Amino acid sequence: MKTVAAYLGKAAPEKEPQVATVRCGGSCEKRPRINAYDGVTSCAVAASLYGGETGCTYGCLGYGDCVTVCNFDAIAINPETRLPEVDFDKCTACGACVKACPKSIIELRKKWPKQRAVYVACMSKDKGAVVMKACKAGCIGCGKCEKVCPFGAITIQNNLAFIDSWKCKLCRKCVNECPTGAIRLVGMEPLPKEPKAAPASKQTSAAGEKPASEEKKTEKTES
Repeated sequence: MKTVAAYLGKAAPEKEPQVATVRCGGSCEKRPRINAYDGVTSCAVAASLYGGETGCTYGCLGYGDCVTVCNFDAIAINPETRLPEVDFDKCTACGACVKACPKSIIELRKKWPKQRAVYVACMSKDKGAVVMKACKAGCIGCGKCEKVCPFGAITIQNNLAFIDSWKCKLCRKCVNECPTGAIRLVGMEPLPKEPKAAPASKQTSAAGEKPASEEKKTEKTES
């Protein structure tokens, strides 16, 4: 781009590397099928007819339109999960898969070094109770991740959490807070969970003072 721009007497803008990211974690295990589709194996065709084989109308259809349009062999459908997986090394962020997905679950996000990433693998805008019936890995919009993020990188809109990859510092605090595992962590280990605080001791304090309840019992005995 810089060579072409120089030849044309223009300046090529600097751009951070990006990578295609599949924002759906509804695998076969987490998002069971409730009907069977018997038609053209195309996401675009299936999406024009109905919501899909599962109870979630926002999730991946799994017919591989994104795989078909990729000229770099960077996307493949996992046969076990029936979800597309992106090879970060091969992806050029051309955006062809983004345009091909009728559910808009693929987006271009910041490419971190060592293939690291933190993102919400869900696009459902339904309320929490509806989401949980359709997919056990969906975002329920509880807001716990938003409260714990120290960088203001997470926002909740329409019952769905979104992590801004340009504000995120990969601190990973949000991962442990998510009750459904909708926040996907790639290329890193999660933070160790902090142990729960032990309940306050009812025994005599270090100063030798007795609890108020024991003092009252002593007073009654003496009287």
